[in-house]
Amino acid sequence: MLEVLRSNDPTIIAFASALLSGEDIEVFVMDVHMSALEGSIGILPRRMLVHRDVADDARAVLRDNDLPVSE
Repeated sequence: MLEVLRSNDPTIIAFASALLSGEDIEVFVMDVHMSALEGSIGILPRRMLVHRDVADDARAVLRDNDLPVSE
């Protein structure tokens, strides 16, 4: 699994997940429940991971939609 996106904004995570799912790219979002430890203030970013074989395709989809991409 490789990271393709990191963000504190839950709307970006949801939008990116929908885009990648629409392209049949499976996504795993890490750190979703970290808000319990940080007190729900949103300082810890969530990370989106995809399988290594489709990481380049996933990054292309995110770039095409002007979303931040982790390299």
